Amino acid sequence: MLYHLSDWLQQYQSGFRVFQYLSLRAVLGVLTALAFSFAFGPWMIRRLQFHQIGQVVRDDGPQTHLKKSGTPTMGGALILAAVSVGTLLWSDLSNRFVWIAWLVTMSFGAVGFVDDYKKVRYGKSMGLSAKHKYLWLSLAGFAATGTLYFTAQTPAETGLIFPFVKDVMVPLGGFYVLWAYLVIVGSSNAVNLTDGLDGLAIMPTVLVAGALAAFAYCTGNVKFADYLSIPYIAGVGELVPFCTAIAGAGLGFLWFNAYPAQVFMGDVGALALGAALGVVAVLVRQELVLAIMGGVFVAETLSVALQVGSYKLRKKRIFRMAPLHHHFELKGWPEPKIIVRFWIVTLILVLIGLSTLKIR
Repeated sequence: MLYHLSDWLQQYQSGFRVFQYLSLRAVLGVLTALAFSFAFGPWMIRRLQFHQIGQVVRDDGPQTHLKKSGTPTMGGALILAAVSVGTLLWSDLSNRFVWIAWLVTMSFGAVGFVDDYKKVRYGKSMGLSAKHKYLWLSLAGFAATGTLYFTAQTPAETGLIFPFVKDVMVPLGGFYVLWAYLVIVGSSNAVNLTDGLDGLAIMPTVLVAGALAAFAYCTGNVKFADYLSIPYIAGVGELVPFCTAIAGAGLGFLWFNAYPAQVFMGDVGALALGAALGVVAVLVRQELVLAIMGGVFVAETLSVALQVGSYKLRKKRIFRMAPLHHHFELKGWPEPKIIVRFWIVTLILVLIGLSTLKIR
């Protein structure tokens, strides 16, 4: 909204033209979302405590987690509100990519909200049934990818590109709808599985969102795209404020979510943020790079799949407990050490992902 207001005001005062620059709006997106989180975070935590919206801890998990029972949850609503404010204030609201990314994030957040509400309402660690959860996530995912496929204006919007390879793009055709759906829903569930320790999921999300902002900026700039030998997609640069708003909202939430956490994000935050990363990666055509940068999310997901598969086939477990962070907990690693080490690994993987912009 302020972007459009500044566009109108510059006819009277040329200084307002500065707000048309993506670089400035990227910074303002971070600061706006961060300030919103700081301003409303304490109030939200108090409201959650007043309404007794507390975490329900599974009794079959690590015993150290039992003390976290009752900690306010559903704090992801604060993240989504901060992301919305940062995005709607500083993005070009006539841009279809912005609306698709925002609507995907909110729709996945809505499914997470219902899931969290059922857990709190009935005092059980199980919310929505897996069948109903994946039904609604799938409807939202296919609605988004179908829209993207039928509104694509250039072949680059539906082609698959590979990191570290120059001038290679594989047309996906109709398979794009399924491929993009798997990326979005898979990313959503991967972040959700990772969200098991205080601050574990939110900092990798911030780092990956920041890197995706760089990809969006380069992909939406015809000169940078040509120089870096990546597909140019007109208008996708407007995702930069959306990505930086995620980073700002995530940092603001981490202020309250850092160990020992005052509030948990819940499924309303984890499902939404994972979907946000997935849809941006799809829009900037960097799905494979997302798998690199989000390697911690991938490892957490694979650990669950391998554990379940091994137990069903061999009646033996590979890990002491899955997801992977629980394995290290049961090995005796202190929770803060696991969290920080996973952050460090993510930072390394994000730098590798960013290097694909130049190494081709």
